[in-house]
Amino acid sequence: MITKQNFDELVKKYETTDFIKDDPIQFPHLFSGKEDIEIAGFLASMFSYGNRKAFIPKLKELFKIMGMKPYEYVLNFDINTPDLNDFDYRFSKGCDIKEIILILQKLYKEHSSLEELFEYGWAMHKTIKGMLIVVSDYFYSNVQNKVSKGFYHLIPDAKKSSALKRMNMFLRWMIRKSDVDLGVWTFLPLSELIIPLDVHVGRLSVQTGLIKKSNGDFKTAVEITNALKEFDKNDPVKYDFALFGYGVNN
Repeated sequence: MITKQNFDELVKKYETTDFIKDDPIQFPHLFSGKEDIEIAGFLASMFSYGNRKAFIPKLKELFKIMGMKPYEYVLNFDINTPDLNDFDYRFSKGCDIKEIILILQKLYKEHSSLEELFEYGWAMHKTIKGMLIVVSDYFYSNVQNKVSKGFYHLIPDAKKSSALKRMNMFLRWMIRKSDVDLGVWTFLPLSELIIPLDVHVGRLSVQTGLIKKSNGDFKTAVEITNALKEFDKNDPVKYDFALFGYGVNN
């Protein structure tokens, strides 16, 4: 089994600014205002599945359409604009991203920030799972126009057993403050974050002895996180960088 010292060394090596340029976290790093950062992070995390060589160019295209002003674009968005009609990525179509932007527009016109929605969910449940159910329910309950199944892939149903990898990744970006993570949200303790789990992370967690078996679900993500708390109970998700580094080296 890999040791705490091994993991700490990997974190030190890979949690650096050099990590940003090849990762989807590069997109919220393009902005300085809180609203721009959280919108860019939310959108970037949603599209972060499949091959990076496919989704990173797509995200560059999306932010170019937004004029590199995501908050302003969301506030002034008109569903009749043709900007996003032909924008698609794998399961998702233009109608899906347009609906997400409309719902974000409603949220920002009625509340101060995207953080407020997540904080409300946290205050209600005091669990990541419960909080993310509130978030997905908010988006689902505010759909007003026709969408494809791609909408529900971009905004996963937190009631189901999936690992919610992209949502947990987004939370890491927003809550942790480091050379890589932006740390613009303050309501959630670092100790409550859940490891962003995909097939790769699950396999590495088994190889390093953190867990015996990965089922690729939310329960497994919690199990891995609890194992990482043995190394650092206050900030277990920093070891996401160690698992990344272990994969690179092995």
